[in-house]
This record gives sequence, structure tokens and C-alpha cells, in this order.
Amino acid sequence: MDVFGLLGNPVGHSLSPPMHEAAYEELDIDARYVTFEPDPDDLEAAVEGAAALGVTGLNVTIPFKRDALAVVEPDDLADRIGAVNTIDFTGDRPTGHNTDAGGALRALREQSDASLSLEGARAVVVGAGGAGRAIAFGLADADATVDIANRTESKAHDLADEVPNATGHGLDALEELLADADVLVNATSVGMEEDATPVPADALHGDLTVMDAVYRPLETRLLRDAADVGATTVDGAWMLLYQGVEAFERWTGRDAPVDAMNEALRSRL
Repeated sequence: MDVFGLLGNPVGHSLSPPMHEAAYEELDIDARYVTFEPDPDDLEAAVEGAAALGVTGLNVTIPFKRDALAVVEPDDLADRIGAVNTIDFTGDRPTGHNTDAGGALRALREQSDASLSLEGARAVVVGAGGAGRAIAFGLADADATVDIANRTESKAHDLADEVPNATGHGLDALEELLADADVLVNATSVGMEEDATPVPADALHGDLTVMDAVYRPLETRLLRDAADVGATTVDGAWMLLYQGVEAFERWTGRDAPVDAMNEALRSRL
């Protein structure tokens, strides 16, 4: 039996176990997905222990994503983003990867209008935190031009200095930035705890594809505002799904049963 799991603290709220277990059942894979909550100071020992016990792969979540860089061999993308959310134990040394970037791009490509091409697109990312970093680097690697807007403008400029073809702005620039944008991604937590949005409704237009990384609730105020003006909307569960899909495919070398994983995920939201 292969063992996969999630490393974080806390992890009781995670939707990853049912999503991955559904994939194993669908493909008749003899595997289990379990959760681990090590002390925040014991990350290195936890990874070494997982390797010694023959764990095949781990997802990594708060508060370990950044610290995991130092205890695995990160690939180029994870190193540039500065965070690891997936560890693969199948090589000589544990390797670290970031599937948040690929998950976001796959969500945009698979769930948006068929005419959307990220190559040459103008994308606005709201938020310069962990999710914003991953999404900004992913979009830049897909040859999109990226405008990063953040409440603290200096953080947007700092991130833009690292991301190719990116510029940093304050939130007050959103209306101007969105006028010519093709893609908008909310990478903040605004909309999770209250019916709020970081983007003025009158800045949205029908030619946008709008994705919200928030998945509780699935229909955020931002997505409602976007739908009202005829924009294409992509809810946050798609990004959550596809980052899991990317991890599953890396670990197993098999095409993920996306429909089964999606059904398991959404049945719990």
C-alpha cells in the first residue's frame, strides 16, 4: 500500500483527504491519504521520518510551505515562488514542488471560455501573499503580462520585482488596470469571512475571466459581481481541485480522475 498525506498544523479542516481517496478508489489504487500535524519546530524531523517510513508523497500546507524549501530539493518553480506544497519521495532525495501555480493555470484554462489564451494575456492578480506569489509566477511562465495589486502597495512592487513582465500597484489602480485586462484573479482572503470584495464592481466588464481563490463560499461577492456584467467566472474550488490533481499525477504518473475528485471535493463544500 502506498501512503500519501498532508503535512500542516492544523489540518483537521482539510478537504485533501476525501479528494485523493476518491481518486484511489476510482482507479483501484491500493493507497491511503492521511494527515500529519507535527510541531512547527519539527518539520525537518517530520520529513525525514516520512521518508524513513516509506511515504510516497506529501502535500504541505500552513505553516510549513516556506520552511519546506530548506529540507527538500526544490524545483525551479518552487524555489522562485519561495514555497513548497508538494513533496515527492520517489527519488534519491525528497523533492519539493509547487502545484498551486499549475493548479491555478489549469483552472483558468479548463473552466474559462475556450477562446482564452494566457499567452499574451493581460492578467491582474489581487494580493501579494502566498497564493498571489504562486499565481503571479504561474501566469508569467505562461507568457502573460501580470499586474499585481495589493493593499500594501510596497509588497506589490516587491513581488513584481521578482516576477517577469510584472508591475506592482495599490488597490486604487484596479479600475485602470482592469479596463484592458483579460484575466482577474483574487488571491486574497477577502470574501471568505464576509460578503465583501477587493474589486469595485464598476471596474469589471464582460470580456474578463474572473477567478476567486476563495472557495468558502463558492459564490463570492466578486464572482456574483463578475457574472452580473457577463464575465466568465471560475470559483476557488477549481484551483483547489487542480493543485491536488497536479500532485496526484506527479506522485502516481497516471492521469487523475478529475470528475471523481471534483465530486468528492464539492460534496463537502
